Amino acid sequence: MSKRKYILKKKSGRGAKGRISIRHQGGREKRYYRIIDDKRDKREISARVTAIEYDPNRNAMLADLVYSDGEKRYIIAPVGLKVGDKVVSSDSAPVEKGNYLLLEKIPVGTQIHNVEIVPGKGGQMVKGAGSFAVLHGKELDKVLVKLPSGEIRRFRKDCRASIGQVGNMEARNVTLGKAGVRRHMGIRPTVRGVAMHPNAHPHGGGEGRSHIGLKYPKTPWGKKAVGKTRRKRKYSNYLIIQRRKAGKHSNPSKIIS
Repeated sequence: MSKRKYILKKKSGRGAKGRISIRHQGGREKRYYRIIDDKRDKREISARVTAIEYDPNRNAMLADLVYSDGEKRYIIAPVGLKVGDKVVSSDSAPVEKGNYLLLEKIPVGTQIHNVEIVPGKGGQMVKGAGSFAVLHGKELDKVLVKLPSGEIRRFRKDCRASIGQVGNMEARNVTLGKAGVRRHMGIRPTVRGVAMHPNAHPHGGGEGRSHIGLKYPKTPWGKKAVGKTRRKRKYSNYLIIQRRKAGKHSNPSKIIS
């Protein structure tokens, strides 16, 4: 992994065809994208933390690692990891913050992050600032993990995860202070649908200040934007033991076997 960062191209919410697919984006500052080592595929080689760095592309902090063979990589920094500490990716590594282990090797009740869904693909879940999952239990060929949402989900025992809670827990308490900060972040103003012309949004139109005039709220493209939007036949339904926390339209007591 020789190239560790590159200038992130501005897309301003536009897709491959040049059309806006994500609204309210554009005008941000130039950023460098840091390549994160989610796979941690340098096995049995210890690395020393040389710096804890800010990353403009995420709310978590990054740990700059230097391996014993001289290679440098970035990982998401867990709580308590500091300059001078050593971490390792190994099946026999101790259960200590920053180490990367197989789920079957991690004791029940341990806090984890950067959890793999597909073995060998790299961590895909639990990567935001302050988040952590808890290893909930073990079955014959599966491991039960309680995710930050409250959902309990099965994972293959040969998936891997990092030990500890993602750092920078204060990220949610940051006050931006003024509108210009959001503009520098690339977030443009958002207009309510009911204030738009009817050709611009399903909620638009009407005489004076009127209600949306629909049974359910809709997206600008006319899709229903309320209730359960998860596909009924999604491939991972059988992996979910308990649904996530109760929301406005969810039933937390629903169990899926």
